[in-house]
Amino acid sequence: MFIEYKNVNIYQEDVLVLGNVDFNVDEGEFIYIIGHVGSGKSSLLKTLYCELDIHEGEKAGILERNLLKIKRKEVPALRKELGIIFQDFQLLHDRSVYKNLQFVLKSTGWKNKKDINERIDDVLEAVGMADKKEKMPYELSGGEQQRIAIARAILNKPRIIIADEPTGNLDPETADNIVSLLKQISMTGTAVVMSTHNIPMLDKYPGIVYQCKDGSITDVTDRYNRLGIENE
Repeated sequence: MFIEYKNVNIYQEDVLVLGNVDFNVDEGEFIYIIGHVGSGKSSLLKTLYCELDIHEGEKAGILERNLLKIKRKEVPALRKELGIIFQDFQLLHDRSVYKNLQFVLKSTGWKNKKDINERIDDVLEAVGMADKKEKMPYELSGGEQQRIAIARAILNKPRIIIADEPTGNLDPETADNIVSLLKQISMTGTAVVMSTHNIPMLDKYPGIVYQCKDGSITDVTDRYNRLGIENE
């Protein structure tokens, strides 16, 4: 099991956001997390990459780490096994696409220039952006920037991709392309955990669906059908 939460309580500061969380993710699974703004979706995702600490729960495991006991010095090694994608892309705007990706690889221990160049070429090819290597982020559309953000997320061949509203700032067609790309990545064995308001995507690209509502999270996959999930 890549992620296993059992009876976990998630707090923002001293406020309980989600209680008694049971949440499981395994290899290659495509997970949606839906719910209103403020329902706890982002808080849950932040616990996965240790932006928020977990202090209460029967079990909180991710990639063989115990999040109830993890030390801060152990977090960077965990994050190397994760790819994180944000709604606002978070690219470095003072450098080219190539240098954005080079920065990440060097920061995570890559030293050989040939290996770095080959890996950057591979991920840009994978996301259909091979011809944008020397572009600056501001020269790209929102959808292109998000593709670069996905390329950045898969640089170190992560076991899990965590995507927080990755289509939130994109038009419907571009959003469709991004979710399709993430779905393809999940088929290689990388688990994808994605929060979204984009309910039509749940029908087009089926996955496991969790809903955050009223301070709890529930697996609602079985309630989903071609009419979509109940109105969130």
